[in-house]
Amino acid sequence: MMSEATVSMFHPKKILVPIDFSPSSIAALATASQMAQQFHAKLCLLHVIPMLPIVSGLEFPTAFYPRQEFLADAEEDSAKRFVDLVDHLAGQGVEATFKVEIGNDVVGNVLMVLEREHADLLVISTQGMSGWRPVVFGSIAEKVVKLAECPVLLLRTAKTTVELKPRVKQ
Repeated sequence: MMSEATVSMFHPKKILVPIDFSPSSIAALATASQMAQQFHAKLCLLHVIPMLPIVSGLEFPTAFYPRQEFLADAEEDSAKRFVDLVDHLAGQGVEATFKVEIGNDVVGNVLMVLEREHADLLVISTQGMSGWRPVVFGSIAEKVVKLAECPVLLLRTAKTTVELKPRVKQ
């Protein structure tokens, strides 16, 4: 248990926020921006673009969309989204930068950027756009919490509920 003196002494200077542009990651960004305002910290926003898998010796979906073109388009799209977010944060008095990484090891990319950027706090949400993958491969947030060498603020995101409309018989 931390004493009050210990808690009051922690003042992050740089906060890393992994973002997959899901509602929960945007909510984590909102929390991180409030903390950045309070502590006069900088934000570093990170998006990791997964590389396309190679299936049976062929790159998927090479026949439909060449791999390099897909990655370039995804990188450009992410950068445009980040420019808008950074501009919005600047309007709130929060200094922010962004990084777009490409790789299939999201946890490894997050940890690498955490170290490279000398971030002293990581703010991450528990639920992103990864769908079924956490069930099979384990939660990205869970792995990051175990491996990060700095404090981690893990924000539990309420699961979205799907409203089912009753079928009307005709």
